[in-house]
Amino acid sequence: QTIGAALLTVYFTQYFDTIKQAAIHGIFTSVSATTNAGFDITGQSLYAYHNDYFVQTITGILIVFGAIGFPVLIEVKEFLSNKNKNFRFSLFTKLTTITYGALLIFGTVMIFILEFFNSFKSMPWHEKFFTAFFHSISTRSAGLTTIDVTIFSEGTNFLMSVLMFIGASPSSVGGGIRTTTFAIALLFLIHFSRGKENIQIFGREIHLIDVYRSYAVIILALVMVFTATILLTVTEPGVPISSLIFEITSAFGTCGMSLGITGDLSNIGKVIIMILMFIGRVGLISFLFTLG
Repeated sequence: QTIGAALLTVYFTQYFDTIKQAAIHGIFTSVSATTNAGFDITGQSLYAYHNDYFVQTITGILIVFGAIGFPVLIEVKEFLSNKNKNFRFSLFTKLTTITYGALLIFGTVMIFILEFFNSFKSMPWHEKFFTAFFHSISTRSAGLTTIDVTIFSEGTNFLMSVLMFIGASPSSVGGGIRTTTFAIALLFLIHFSRGKENIQIFGREIHLIDVYRSYAVIILALVMVFTATILLTVTEPGVPISSLIFEITSAFGTCGMSLGITGDLSNIGKVIIMILMFIGRVGLISFLFTLG
């Protein structure tokens, strides 16, 4: 956060009249990105930096550091220190990093394709790529945007809802069902379709209890999203269901993105959103144990 704040502060001197203003925006943006909070003090997220790829790159890196999971960062630190020549990355780190990277690439490609002839139509290719790339990163749990997401097609908004539902990695600052939960469930389906009872990856076996936990989390999360959607259709009549689903998955994934309906929700609707944000941040496994 400190390095990001320093880089952004120096760079922001070209946007603001005083070093104080540059520092305020640099520090706030760095902390907001690293903690995946999604807050901004401009009132328009990062719209002003839509064509500034340096700001997007630094912010994107900070978002990844916050969402990839602290155990991963600790293992990378140990690997780079070279103190242990026989060091091996854990299964957790390998599975988390690959899943996170795969979802990031998938999101970038899909947003790029879905919006190529829509909201990206008048943009040059590099602007299309960075817009798609940044919003794929931001759907992990960060919520910062460089463009008004209301101009995206319903297909893109639904895709982003799915990415926000999956969320960030375990032991990170993000929410959602977590990347490892999604990965284990997917691996189970692949192995089950091949007639295999045991799930093995990178020469190691994933215990059945982890598969049970993954599906318990996914089922409970889907029930919560489904229930919240039904409740909000009652409390918020006239609001498109696609906008409600986007709002709900954003809250559950503690992402903070919105199609502009948050302020117009009823008090009951806001309470539902707050409950989803709380559960999404605490984690469904912890929430289940609390209920138990």
